[in-house]
Amino acid sequence: MSSELLLTEAGAPARPLWLVNEAGLAPWLEQQPAAVVNWVRANNFQAERQRVLVLPGEDGQVGAAVLGLGPLREIDELNLWHAAGLSERLPGEQYRLASVLRPHAATQFALGWLVGSYRITRYRSAGQAPRAALLAPPGADLEYVRAAAEATTLARDLINTPANDLGPGELAQAGFDLAARFGARCRVLSGAELDAQNYPLIRAVGAGSAREPCLVDLRWGQADAPRVTLVGKGVCFDSGGLDLKPGAAMLLMKKDMGGAACALALASLLMKLNAPIQLRVENSVDALSYRPGDILRSRKGLTVEIGNTDAEGRLVLADALAEADAESPDLLIDLATLTGAARTALGPELPAAYSPDESLLASARAAGEATCDPLWPMPLWAGYDDEFSSRIADIGNVSAGPFAGSIIAALFLKRFVTTSRAWLHLDLYAWNPKERPGRPVGAEAQCVRALYSLIRHKFG
Repeated sequence: MSSELLLTEAGAPARPLWLVNEAGLAPWLEQQPAAVVNWVRANNFQAERQRVLVLPGEDGQVGAAVLGLGPLREIDELNLWHAAGLSERLPGEQYRLASVLRPHAATQFALGWLVGSYRITRYRSAGQAPRAALLAPPGADLEYVRAAAEATTLARDLINTPANDLGPGELAQAGFDLAARFGARCRVLSGAELDAQNYPLIRAVGAGSAREPCLVDLRWGQADAPRVTLVGKGVCFDSGGLDLKPGAAMLLMKKDMGGAACALALASLLMKLNAPIQLRVENSVDALSYRPGDILRSRKGLTVEIGNTDAEGRLVLADALAEADAESPDLLIDLATLTGAARTALGPELPAAYSPDESLLASARAAGEATCDPLWPMPLWAGYDDEFSSRIADIGNVSAGPFAGSIIAALFLKRFVTTSRAWLHLDLYAWNPKERPGRPVGAEAQCVRALYSLIRHKFG
């Protein structure tokens, strides 16, 4: 359903929606009529976080609703996840905030409402029941709210789409569609063109598929603006190649293009809000096939010995990073669902962040905290550099040992970034493994809001 219908600026009379924290429950009840006080007490409502209580009107219809904020000290400290479950749990009426929020909190509330309204309906045959709508809170930055929610939906839709409906061609088309919306330039190199234009690693990884691998290259912005380049890994289904994954490990591999999806979502947000940058987005898109023991020459000229075909993501990123790095961008960011080791270390909710620039890492972490889109700095520990050494090639694509897998993958990528002024690598999961308000099991757009905030602060 359109965000204009779920977050409106006018419309029919709206039911009041109160926001109450635990400390504020008693003062709020003092201002309510006896019928409301009795109803709240009869339902044992204690303003617990995420608890919603519908208050009946005199006609027996929905009269109002109240959302618990739990132990939050002040209601203006709320974030988008406090509001994210509301549109699903409220009856399908229109609501207005009865509580007054400062602009930042109003923006967070409105964004949470829209993000929590997400549904993937492409594969459902049944129609939708009426949905709850919110009258836009006064002071909310609706331009940002709608752009950020739209970017989140783009990433979630792409990641949730199964591989039989989303291959390299369809993901490349998503890049074309995005470019067309914002007047950007987009080109796609595929198949034999990758050989002719010297992208041998991307070509080798996808060579065994009937669906040809490709590189999507999107450019937008003024030529004299600071140059920001995004690189996303877009493996549309990772079987592991000849080092075949076990069946259970393949169940979520449709999400292995999550880095590319999040790169496109971030590009959408930057272009929609007209960020003062020159943007380039490169998504390396492929299927799979090559052999253990092969030695491949990369775009940068480094030779790579293949120790495991299931470590393909770093190979497709390597060629794209080498091309992006050749332009010496002011900021180079890559996003990839790269290693299980990052999930073992940090879990599914915290993408691992790497950079040789400690101040950039600190700024990225701060941006993540400010936007409820967290990431966590990890060390590019040079002591592990020899872990992917090779006796017959410049480097191997995997370590001989079982430890520090995410760090070693980041160190591998670092070999292909030598001229950029600043580089940030995000090893993300792009998936919600458990059900929470506003975050259903399925795709997640990680790092999009955080990186938007980082870029806007860095370049004005």
